[in-house]
This record gives sequence, C-alpha cells and structure tokens, in this order.
Amino acid sequence: MPKKPDLTDRLIDAALRLAVERGWREVTLAEIARAAGASLAETYRVLPSRSAVLDAFTRRIDAEVLSSNAVEEDSERPRDRIFDVLMRRFDALQPHRQAVAAILRDSMRDPFAMAASTPQFLRSMRWMGEAAGLQMDGIGGAVRTKAIALAWASALRTWLEDETPDLSPTMASLDQRLRWAERLRVFGREDRQPEADGLDTAEESSPG
Repeated sequence: MPKKPDLTDRLIDAALRLAVERGWREVTLAEIARAAGASLAETYRVLPSRSAVLDAFTRRIDAEVLSSNAVEEDSERPRDRIFDVLMRRFDALQPHRQAVAAILRDSMRDPFAMAASTPQFLRSMRWMGEAAGLQMDGIGGAVRTKAIALAWASALRTWLEDETPDLSPTMASLDQRLRWAERLRVFGREDRQPEADGLDTAEESSPG
C-alpha cells in the first residue's frame, strides 16, 4: 500500500495544482487546505502563510537535488560541477513547470512577495554551491551565492519556454552565464569534492 504523503507535501501539491488552475494570485490558504483535505488549524501549524508554502516547495526541491549524486566524480572544474547541480535542479522542477510559471508570473506583480522569497532563494543557491563542492563561507561564498543566483535566474527564463526534450536551450543559457562568472574568477580554484552521499536536507524564493 503506497505511503500517504505527509501534510506538508499534500499542501504543497494542492497549492501547485491550484496555481495552474486559477493563477497563484487568486489562491487562498483556505482553498489550499480544502484541496489537501486538511483543516485550517492543521494548515496553520505547518504552513501559516502563502510564502511559507512556496518556501516549503523550494526546500523540497533543494532536498531532492541534495539527496542525489548530482556531480560527476571526475569533474574538477567548479563551473562544470555547479552546472551539473543546477541542471539536476531543473530536472527536479520539470514536472512542476506550469505551476512555477504561474507562480512567477503573479509574484512579479507583487514586490512584497518577491522580497519575502529572496532569503529562501539565496539559501537554496548557497546549498547548490555546497552540493557542487564550492567554498561557500565568508565574503567569497556570498559572492558565489549571488553569481549562482544570477545564472539560475537567467536560465530559468529560458527553461520556462524550453520545449526541447533535452533542455538544450536551457543548458546553453546556463553554461553561458556560468562561463561569464568563471572568467571573473568568481568560483576561484577550488577542487573540494562534495559529499558522495549528498546531504540529508536543505537548510532552507522564487519557486525552485
């Protein structure tokens, strides 16, 4: 008998379905709770706001990427390693592309929502750098986090329109941005390898 998803996953999945059906701007927490078969009290305990729903979705994607061996073991170039990790992230988001598009479209019109999502987004990008074996501490780590975030955001726009089976336009866009960061020596000369068995969970946006 299949294991029933926990409440957080049920609420996330319900929110994604409603975002596609009605647009994220129109979706309320009460509707999410009802679609997930949860009471308002149960929903409040785990996801007390719409931004909390999006943060939980982002953390779920983080965990999926971090639990996989997303980097080629013999890849020594930092750019190649972060490319592998970010493409794994796109793979994890692929089943949810319509929902991500709907959420981003409506969030762009809400500067408060965008501001609320930024800390989670940057935490996610920092963990992507960790997964790629980059040094993410200190000032250098902050610069790398922002460079990864810029590369991801640029490639995300391409991905939303990318209908090719191998996501080649998305890969080209991401590679171009990462090469730019590499030329500026943003990634330094690190050759630290990530943990082979991944990480159990992400610390922590735009969705995705």
